Amino acid sequence: MHKRQGGFTLLEIIIVITILAVLTTAAIPMVRNSVKREREIELRLALRELRRAIDAYKLYHDQTGGGAIPIEWKTPSGYPKTLEILVEGFIPANLVGTSGNLKRFLRRIPINPMTGDTEWALRSYKDKPDSTSWGGEDVFDVYCKSDQIALNGSKYSDW
Repeated sequence: MHKRQGGFTLLEIIIVITILAVLTTAAIPMVRNSVKREREIELRLALRELRRAIDAYKLYHDQTGGGAIPIEWKTPSGYPKTLEILVEGFIPANLVGTSGNLKRFLRRIPINPMTGDTEWALRSYKDKPDSTSWGGEDVFDVYCKSDQIALNGSKYSDW
């Protein structure tokens, strides 16, 4: 009498490997979509943060009549000349020479999750809404430089 040894047959192993391959094939697109969705969420947050800072600068300019903004940073539209101005900040002109607080609108320029850097495409106040080149006078709007297509079918550059 021979004892039967435990274990799996070759057929059982092939069936298990086939099932795992099918499940893995189905899971890969789901993982890719979830990673892309997370990056899209980060992009929306970064764009919102930048636009809020630009709007806060413009509001501050309008509330002070532009008098608190340093002369070298003033623009006819009241929008910042560059994104860096929002980070660098300034001591309001009426507080220069005092222990006035530095006025900042951003802690840092957010990283664009689609490009991996802090470079953003810009539009000035005089540019057309769908312009792809920056006039350079001021920063009225920001958008993503990526031409990739989002999960909803739109381009990131249209956000």
